[in-house]
Amino acid sequence: MSSGSLSDDDFAGSSDIEDDYYGSDDEGSEMDFEQTEDIGFSDLTDEKERKKAYEVDFKVVPLPDIISAQANASNHVAGILDLSTEQAAALLRSFKWNKERLIERYMENPQEILDQAGVVLDSDKITITERPTGFLCEICYDDSPVGGALGLSCGHVFCHGCYEQYLTQKINEEGECRRILCPESGCSVLVDEANIKRIISPSTLTKYRRLQDKAYIADLDNLRWCPAPNCENAVECRLAHHNFDTVVPTVSCACGHDFCFGCGLDNHQPASCGLVKMWQKKCADDSETANWISANTKECGKCQSTIEKNGGCNHMTCRKCKYEFCWVCMGPWSEHGSSWYNCNRFEENSSSDARDQQAKSRASLERYLHYYNRFANHEQSAKLDRDLYMKTEKKMEEMQRTSELSWIEVQFLKKAVDVLTSCRMTLRWTYAFAYYLIKDNITELFEDNQRDLEVAVEALSELLEKPIEKEKIAELRQQVLNKTVYVASRREVVLDDTAKGLVEGRWKYFCEVPSIIVGK
Repeated sequence: MSSGSLSDDDFAGSSDIEDDYYGSDDEGSEMDFEQTEDIGFSDLTDEKERKKAYEVDFKVVPLPDIISAQANASNHVAGILDLSTEQAAALLRSFKWNKERLIERYMENPQEILDQAGVVLDSDKITITERPTGFLCEICYDDSPVGGALGLSCGHVFCHGCYEQYLTQKINEEGECRRILCPESGCSVLVDEANIKRIISPSTLTKYRRLQDKAYIADLDNLRWCPAPNCENAVECRLAHHNFDTVVPTVSCACGHDFCFGCGLDNHQPASCGLVKMWQKKCADDSETANWISANTKECGKCQSTIEKNGGCNHMTCRKCKYEFCWVCMGPWSEHGSSWYNCNRFEENSSSDARDQQAKSRASLERYLHYYNRFANHEQSAKLDRDLYMKTEKKMEEMQRTSELSWIEVQFLKKAVDVLTSCRMTLRWTYAFAYYLIKDNITELFEDNQRDLEVAVEALSELLEKPIEKEKIAELRQQVLNKTVYVASRREVVLDDTAKGLVEGRWKYFCEVPSIIVGK
């Protein structure tokens, strides 16, 4: 799997962006993310590396390269169509940065394309009149505005303050950057960046350009922002979206965050995006399940079997031990008079049918809880394992003090915690995946692999919790190293098997899994 940021050779001339957002007119440095068959920065697949079945090719793209790609595409189109870079950028945004399609359509009917984008070629710069005569701003009705009056070639003129407030609101409050039109209602003339940056404040201009970067990524199907907080990297993945039903496209940003390129959630291998969507909805719908069980079931006072009340009658008989008791006070039924026996409240058509239906509902509920409890347990364990990092750092320092191990040599503890946490999250999603599987021989093999991974994870977790004994440091180190390698290998077995099964269509579900619609 190839990852990492781009080299300077991939985006020559990107330093010019510091002075002007759209860079220079040097077409020799042209490179962008347009949506064509030859899209990309470099060959993503390294023939020397054997990609695992559950891995996908991707590339981490830093923010400067994203800015450079927009600049290069704008410069390229501007040179071909004899436009300014701002005009070219406006046209590219209306075509979602598809240069070939834009150029083809523009050659057929340039005026139609310009009109659709709101671009005016002649005299489209804002005219600023410092002391207009006979002027009245139709927004604030000021006839002598501070800063003068402003207007595009469309002839709609407003005072500087109102124009600035309009643009600031569009950018800061509405988050608009693709298509900001003249303030006049019904006017389709575009206010492009060259005009916008003459009016708005530097802070608003920074927000405007940031929105442009976000819009650029949103327009391209093969790019997605890293969802980690404060990360400004994007990730390129050229896997066709129709493959997301059979592949879990997990990518790893340079910041260390692993996430699914398809849905943007944290890594959820081996479950597909469609299964994850179904599972999350079910968990949300059944969030009160535990409360329902508590309110609708009680334990037999004699054998402690869990009993569900399936009728209005308060006279209960335990099927297991035949103990008769009152549902209201849980006391022996022999102590109650006939007034407690409210059989008229039982309105089921058939008590046997009701029992069968209740048994099915109970079985379905118990099956869900079986998988959900294990899903939630591994999620909680993963959070607790993260707390191990602080404990591990102290253990690493203690090992250095009490042994001859160097700082590099004690890094095995941190590596073990990393592997443990990733395996916890994998196990977490194996239970969501297993919940929807039809029981067959293939499912049993999957559960065997799942069990082996779970046993290995618990053994590694126990090792990491052990206190350090000076005379046993070497032994502990070797045990942790061996177990870490084994746990990682068991995780690979689970992910590799499920990934191949998805591609082969081997897995059978008891319900239809929806296709995922990629969103950003």
